[in-house]
Amino acid sequence: MLASRLSRRAVLAGTAAAAAITTLPSLSGTAEAATPSYRWRQVAIGGTGFVTGVLFHPSVRGLAYARTDIGGAYRWDDRADRWIPLTDHLGWDDWNLLGVEAMAVDPAHPNRVYVSLGTYAQSWAGNGAVLRSEDRGATWARTDLAVKLGGNEDGRGTGERLLVDPRDSDTLWLGTRHDGLLRSTDRGATWAAASTFPGTPKATGQGVTLLVAAGRSVYAGWGDSDGTAPNLYRTTDGTTWETVPAQPSGTSAKVPIRAAYDCHTRELYVSYANAPGPGGQSDGSVHKLATASGKWTDVTPVKPGGTTADGSSDTFAYGGVAVDARRPGTVVVSTNNRWAAVDTLFRTTDGGRTWTSLKDSAVLDVSETPFLTFGADKPKFGWWIQAVALDPYDSKHVVYGTGATLYGTRDLKHWAPQIRGLEETSVRQLISPSTGQAHLLSGLGDIGVMYHERLTASPSRGMASNPVFGSATGLAQAAAKPSYVVRTGFGDHGNGAFSNDGGKTWAPFAAQPAVAKDSPGPIATNTDGSVLLWTFVHWDGTKYPAQRSTDNGATWTEVAGYPKGATPLADPADPTRFYAYDTDTGTLFASTDSGLTFTGRAGQLPSGDSQFQLTAAPGRSGDLWLSTKTNGLYRSTDGGAAFAKLTSCWASHTLAFGKAAKGADHPAIYMVGSTESITAVYRSDDGAKSWVRINDDQHQWGWIGATIAADPRVYGRVYIATNGRGIQYGEPV
Repeated sequence: MLASRLSRRAVLAGTAAAAAITTLPSLSGTAEAATPSYRWRQVAIGGTGFVTGVLFHPSVRGLAYARTDIGGAYRWDDRADRWIPLTDHLGWDDWNLLGVEAMAVDPAHPNRVYVSLGTYAQSWAGNGAVLRSEDRGATWARTDLAVKLGGNEDGRGTGERLLVDPRDSDTLWLGTRHDGLLRSTDRGATWAAASTFPGTPKATGQGVTLLVAAGRSVYAGWGDSDGTAPNLYRTTDGTTWETVPAQPSGTSAKVPIRAAYDCHTRELYVSYANAPGPGGQSDGSVHKLATASGKWTDVTPVKPGGTTADGSSDTFAYGGVAVDARRPGTVVVSTNNRWAAVDTLFRTTDGGRTWTSLKDSAVLDVSETPFLTFGADKPKFGWWIQAVALDPYDSKHVVYGTGATLYGTRDLKHWAPQIRGLEETSVRQLISPSTGQAHLLSGLGDIGVMYHERLTASPSRGMASNPVFGSATGLAQAAAKPSYVVRTGFGDHGNGAFSNDGGKTWAPFAAQPAVAKDSPGPIATNTDGSVLLWTFVHWDGTKYPAQRSTDNGATWTEVAGYPKGATPLADPADPTRFYAYDTDTGTLFASTDSGLTFTGRAGQLPSGDSQFQLTAAPGRSGDLWLSTKTNGLYRSTDGGAAFAKLTSCWASHTLAFGKAAKGADHPAIYMVGSTESITAVYRSDDGAKSWVRINDDQHQWGWIGATIAADPRVYGRVYIATNGRGIQYGEPV
């Protein structure tokens, strides 16, 4: 799953239409009151993102850890049969640390765990960090690094890139992408370059792809070889490094992906690919090294490059590899990026002489997370399989990660998602309906739109179908006709659909503008559902004219005067009114003829950031609220003719309205923003005169600026869209 690149810019520009901006003082005398008691939980979907690593503890039964590319780290609670999130304390300013590059445990000290964090290694992202814990991740100590890591970049499924030295528990090794190998001698508190490591750092590339202990030696994979130069090194004394002799070469062994050591046979198994993955791979192999003799053996289960039954080229690489701690010579490896014949796990019990494909006899049960069928009759065994782990206390307990879940088995035949508690969705849109069975509808990255009839179980209908979308781009409900919902997104068989039963079932638009296929943007419907407005923005930033329909998407016409690319907003009380905020010019546009034409109203408002958000207070015509990030919060009570800036907060990223507090004359308002020094989740019961923070330091979830929704039927309940931790919801205790 891909996380959004997050812009932190806040540009103030004045242009266009005229209207005065006034300032509203805070009437309460204080902007923030004491934090009320809130209970925070996850809306259950189940995984939905790329699990990049799983690590069983070698000396504690039932203890395991998992890492994700944008959703943090987890610990397995064997008694509760679920994953416990370990990095939700990372807040707004640390959003780049929700991508986990690597993790490590100490076999001699079961309570110690380490994670290296950093989502992107690009110039606009912050440096990485290492967290270290003495209590299995319940609490952490943190060391900020002077280098960048890339938990959501190519090669994120390799590893692990972090290792406790087998000779000394105080010594740790950390492989980086662009800065070589680092070493710590104080359990991760401080780090320095391993000066004798032979790999030459590059400004781009993969650098160290894996670190693994083999007895008292440490092996390191190097991802920047051309296929002929060495890509595997080792140290036997913890000080000097050498090239491993006679190692495999060629395209199929260009990048070491993962490695595992069989201590019984003293053999090291290494999986290889011609690219770091998870995508872009077309060749690979598996080799084993007898560490005592130095002899290499090619034990590749199936050579890539054959032809499938339908004539397709069977190209793929190898990914995960795990050894059985109880049975010598028993190993499991995964294929990766095998789209034609579908990825599988191969298992050997004789050191790689013969292999069995576990997919061939697999029975998949996804009843707990039905979205995994992705609109098909049955789920696939998996794709992007680079995380494979074998329970050291149970030879038949194997788990493997995919681009959407984590499958597990206890008998090597029956497989089911082992994913409870792990939520990694990147959330784009949320609606909490005023009536109906569902309290929540969601628009998500990669897995479309879902109808949440329960918050504690994955939606029984799975992803919305007819058509099935990948990523959702728009979701809207008619305010006075909540049974009518529309959605847009990226799909192979249409990019828009409508529902007349609140989102349970869908029908595709009978037609759509040609530009919708590659550039489906947000959509709005007026209060009675008689008019649709659809905007179009390509991934490269190109904006196209908005289109209007009055017949459920059977026909479309271009809208005059509409600012290209702006997100449409329907007035919640007047079906003839629509609004759009042009972030390029800082101008509010409005329509009073059901979206036929738009004209500019208030201008000289903050501009320059496409993530500014316009929201309308429910049940009132023309009551508009404009969140402009660190430029503040603005309000208009006259349909956008003029806006006043509120002084009760200095930053507002996203806003929602919910059921009013008892005795209050205004809906409760929820905001991700800032009233003092930190960005947090706030509630106001007095029309934004004052705010109370409702999340706490242990529930922050990184960047949460996409959208929020508040329940119109349950006072105090708010839904938070995260960029990798799914949907979080809170309620007063």
